[in-house]
Amino acid sequence: MQLRKALSMRNAESLLLSHARRRLALLLTVVLVCLIAPLGELRAERIKDIASIQGVRTNQLVGYGLVVGLDGTGDQTVQARFTQQSIINMLQGFGITIPPNTNLQLTNVASVIVHADLPPFGKPGQQIDVTVSSLGNADSLRGGSLIMTPLKGADGGVYAIAQGNLIASGFGASGNTGTSVNVGVKTVARIPNGATIERTVPSAFGNGDSIRLNLHTPDFTTVRRVTDSINAFFGPEMAMAVDQSTLAVRAPEEASQRVAFVAELENLEVEPGEAPARVIVNSRTGTVVIGSHVRVYPAAVTHGTLTVTISEQPGVSQPSPFGGGATAVVEQSAVEITEQENAMFLFEPGVTLSDIVTAVNQVGAGPSDLVSILQALKHAGALRAELVVI
Repeated sequence: MQLRKALSMRNAESLLLSHARRRLALLLTVVLVCLIAPLGELRAERIKDIASIQGVRTNQLVGYGLVVGLDGTGDQTVQARFTQQSIINMLQGFGITIPPNTNLQLTNVASVIVHADLPPFGKPGQQIDVTVSSLGNADSLRGGSLIMTPLKGADGGVYAIAQGNLIASGFGASGNTGTSVNVGVKTVARIPNGATIERTVPSAFGNGDSIRLNLHTPDFTTVRRVTDSINAFFGPEMAMAVDQSTLAVRAPEEASQRVAFVAELENLEVEPGEAPARVIVNSRTGTVVIGSHVRVYPAAVTHGTLTVTISEQPGVSQPSPFGGGATAVVEQSAVEITEQENAMFLFEPGVTLSDIVTAVNQVGAGPSDLVSILQALKHAGALRAELVVI
């Protein structure tokens, strides 16, 4: 009887343990599904991140002005004659006449170029940041003040007025012997909210019965997917692809409804098309970026370099006895040419990015060598990718 009870208890414990294991396995499965499910959506991006609305853009503004109040670090007006002329013109505007041929020796004024970005739908009275850059030979703009400067657009119209105290992050110090230490750039400064918008740029956002989206990276696959996503959410025939980078979307004509429509539209998520196979080479820095879809067809590559070493060794020229000459030091040149022995490596069909990097690293090739190898593979027709040199 006791044996039966023990067996029944063991069976019950085994049943409970098996049930607990099944529940644990089910729980782990649910957790893994929850973790894996978002991974498939990691590449999904919002439309607002991959496209912009045609006509909704910033506009560049630029102006010429004077910075005053510098502590002896302004332009040397003898060399920067335009600064002297600007000061005379400014003073004449205030009713002060400077005698002709007057040479102004001022070091607390600097000529500057002021530029800013006018945001879309910027309204009069709003403020924007400006950047002030020295135009003459000023040593520093630190501590100066920009006087009223009109900022013009590409059409020559004045769209903002800039004025205010400069904030320069760079500074420096120098000694009497000419030794100096500089940190950052002293001739460029910022004025937060330093310009007031005076004029609105007309926008075509509210015109017509549709808006156009321009992709930041033109791609036929991405255009089709964005079109399908919009039609699936808002209804059929709401969006139509125009070309590789543009699609037209029907939108409400009433302003408030159009704003609400665009707010919904730009938050739709789309998986962009994969980039084409490209190899980007920066010829100045030696940087090489290889895309994941780059493939190499069968090819054998070897890469070797010649090293030429020239060394100068001094020698002594001793004259013969009773020759009347003098002992002299003669330079003797030794030229040695060595060729680095690098093994040949073979690219099999369907070679991937990691295989290329591994093979090149095995022969000890540097960035410049890698560029030469890739160019040779491209000329041989073995590199199936677009080679872009910037």
